[in-house]
Amino acid sequence: MPFTTELLIARHGEAICNVHGIVGGDRGCTGLTDHGRRQAHQLAARLAREHAARAFDVVYTTPRRRVRETAAIVTEVLDVAVVIDAELRGADHGDADGQLWRRVKDSFGGPPQHDPAHAYAENSETWSSYLHRATNALRRIIDQHPQQRILILAHGETIEAANTLLLGLPPGTCRHARFTTDHACVTRWQLHTNRLGQSVWMLITHNDTSHLTPELA
Repeated sequence: MPFTTELLIARHGEAICNVHGIVGGDRGCTGLTDHGRRQAHQLAARLAREHAARAFDVVYTTPRRRVRETAAIVTEVLDVAVVIDAELRGADHGDADGQLWRRVKDSFGGPPQHDPAHAYAENSETWSSYLHRATNALRRIIDQHPQQRILILAHGETIEAANTLLLGLPPGTCRHARFTTDHACVTRWQLHTNRLGQSVWMLITHNDTSHLTPELA
């Protein structure tokens, strides 16, 4: 079946907050590590090859520093403008922002997905409210760019949200099933149309890090 719309979501490179286990919201995120920058450059080279073969029509990113730094490296190579969409940001962590994830999880009894209907810190989003916001943002972007090639540079949680949306997963799935998302990975979805005119989203690749050299994977 030929495809019409294509959606690529790439996760940011390794960040300082990832290495130190810090909750990386607006306060806790202090940008990429040197390792993460090298990952972003290899991601950029891979996406540049794709862009040369068939150009991306639009590129989106999120406001968080680690993602903006990744996007700057990628879009400089692609020589395209990037749209920062605030609704694509990771979860709002509230009072957990900048704290150690270990302490937050110990206090909550697990990660945010463990009890998705409840806030894991004072003033934080619940995991369910994050998914609602992120899936609505993804749906809006897809609807705004029919039959186009969309690149989103974002978070692992964004990939989880896209998979939740396009697989039609019911609420609460995160309690027993989740998705691995490594730094600088690529997930690819395509909207295919059969000979009867019926459309279906197909997951072509998930967590693809084949562009990273072994020491960066």
